[in-house]
Amino acid sequence: MNKYNQLLFDLDGTLTDPSEGITKCIAYALQHFGIETPDLTALQSWIGPPIKQSLMGIHHFDEAKADLGVEKYRERFAETGIYENRLFDGIPELLESLKNQGYKLYLATSKPTVFAERILRHFDIEQYFDFLFFVAFATETQ
Repeated sequence: MNKYNQLLFDLDGTLTDPSEGITKCIAYALQHFGIETPDLTALQSWIGPPIKQSLMGIHHFDEAKADLGVEKYRERFAETGIYENRLFDGIPELLESLKNQGYKLYLATSKPTVFAERILRHFDIEQYFDFLFFVAFATETQ
């Protein structure tokens, strides 16, 4: 066996395509502040970085307003957006194969753990992971 037996995966964009749910939830949050986004593809670049960071960087929200934006985002995401997500083809088979070869699999995501766990359960792939990491990103201070 290869001396490297631990593999680290991201969730969004690696295991799943979350673009529909994330962009609809961002648009929902922005709409709360009177910002309309008729073209959801314009929000694709928001996938990955924490929503709060994007609200502060792109729309220049202060911290309190960005926190409210995240709250509005999660309001829709928790019940609807989380399931507007699809598993990339072949992922369950890949994960099963890696586990059968003795690899330890880890998930690292900036998504809150509660949502990451629900997504893994929804797609019935949680059993393949040995540990889930929440990765916090520092926001720019400039």
